[in-house]
Amino acid sequence: MRVGIIGSGTMGSGIAQVAATAGCQVKLYDTNQAALDKAKDALEKILLRLIQKGRIDATEKARIQNQITYVDKLHDLADSNLTIEAIVENLDVKKQVFSELEGYVSSDCIIASNTSSLSIASIAAALNQPERCIGIHFFNPAPLMKLVEVIPAIQTSNEVLETAVQTITDWKKVVAVAKDTPGFIVNRVARPFYGESLRIYEEGMADFATIDWSLKTLGGFRMGPFELMDFIGNDVNYTVTETVFTAFYFDPRYKPAFTQKRFAEAGYLGRKSGRGYYDYSDNAIQPKPREDKLLAQQIFDRVLVMLINEAADALFLNIASAEDIDNAMTKGVNYPKGLLQWADDKGIGWCVKKMDELYAMYHEDRYRCSPLLRKMNQEQQTFF
Repeated sequence: MRVGIIGSGTMGSGIAQVAATAGCQVKLYDTNQAALDKAKDALEKILLRLIQKGRIDATEKARIQNQITYVDKLHDLADSNLTIEAIVENLDVKKQVFSELEGYVSSDCIIASNTSSLSIASIAAALNQPERCIGIHFFNPAPLMKLVEVIPAIQTSNEVLETAVQTITDWKKVVAVAKDTPGFIVNRVARPFYGESLRIYEEGMADFATIDWSLKTLGGFRMGPFELMDFIGNDVNYTVTETVFTAFYFDPRYKPAFTQKRFAEAGYLGRKSGRGYYDYSDNAIQPKPREDKLLAQQIFDRVLVMLINEAADALFLNIASAEDIDNAMTKGVNYPKGLLQWADDKGIGWCVKKMDELYAMYHEDRYRCSPLLRKMNQEQQTFF
């Protein structure tokens, strides 16, 4: 297969590496020659590290590199069977690029976007053949993260969907097919991990370190929410939350937090700026958590049930299958367990009770229990 990648940043370069490793002929396109040179140098370093770790040998390194051609003209992608765009998250820019690209490629070339939050239907609408457009959303870093969300637009043909799923499966990735709704699976279902943790902090229930410690100790999460927001970047994470909130017509479940907005405005972006919820300067002393087991349990239960409720609602609204939702969270954001499996383990009755307790306290629509959880509780059902 001949694959064209549009954008040679971290994500585009990573996807190029994945496709080349799988044996595809890849053309990596960028208008900026310096960016292409940087991508080529970065791949060299990555492959050398893989040799040092014993994952590949010098022959495999050369094979992968020889599969990738670096080009600076869009029409160089004309012979592609599949193109994947990985550029700035701006709908107008993507539509402009896709419209131009369609004039160069064959009529049966699949045109895909790696967008994490924009409407695939809107992007497809820029094409004369919108049925060839689909979302193929990789997670960063693409070579390491197993999950890829595949998102058909309402215009996408079944043939294009089947080909996309088979191709990504052949690239040894785990595919989760998602409906074209804001945030798809991962960026929608994961919102409470950040949002409810911020809410707990704003209520004065616990500080950043204690909330992080609670979720890592009791939940087995690799990183706490504040550590993770600092890793992602507070500006990036806040923008995703704001985008999902707006796209869902201001549903209070996705309401952004003033704390994160102020941190972003102050330039406290996390690791990349040297300061976020934690101080990353040299010799900085990190705050100690309050190791109160009762408090930790309250924090963990509250965040977990909100995550479970969001996952259940995604299933209720046919965003994806139960299996794909759980795969998305374990393979896409490294959750220790699928949320719907977690619901089964805790008990559906426990989930409904916890949600109703939160609603009784706040009387906010943010804490409404998913109708699916209620129905399953009444009928004594489980997800798996």
